[in-house]
Amino acid sequence: MSVEVNNETEYDVDEVALVRLSNFLFESLFIHPEAELSIVLVDPAAMEKLHVEWMDEPGPTDVLSFPMDELRPGTPGQVGPAGLLGDIVLCPEIAEAQGAAAGHGTKNELLLLTTHGVLHLLGYDHAEPAEEKEMFDLQGRLLADFLQGEAPAETRR
Repeated sequence: MSVEVNNETEYDVDEVALVRLSNFLFESLFIHPEAELSIVLVDPAAMEKLHVEWMDEPGPTDVLSFPMDELRPGTPGQVGPAGLLGDIVLCPEIAEAQGAAAGHGTKNELLLLTTHGVLHLLGYDHAEPAEEKEMFDLQGRLLADFLQGEAPAETRR
């Protein structure tokens, strides 16, 4: 698995946690071990530019996903094909505000947004209520499982 993180901001981001989460998602979703993912962290001005250019929507957003080879999740008996999964662009400044509002901090918000971004790269969407339920349920389960594994041993009981 190849996961590259490029932090173009002044924010101190736990890049190792983003890579661990990405590897966990690759394994959990049966993504081919040779698939590639890029995560870029940008400031609000850069995010706004991308948001306007690619989504035709004003203002910065929290996460954008740019799929490359249109990979899909595999199954327990069959991993998905190798290829370029794509790029996820995150805005730590927006994640900080959202994490504070949600009561779980910037790091966990960035983990949530990374999970959300990977699911978008794999073809999940939330435009329709049924799609939203499927995507957000899966997102919640994956993130909870990852965070459970990240907890110090004495808190895992």
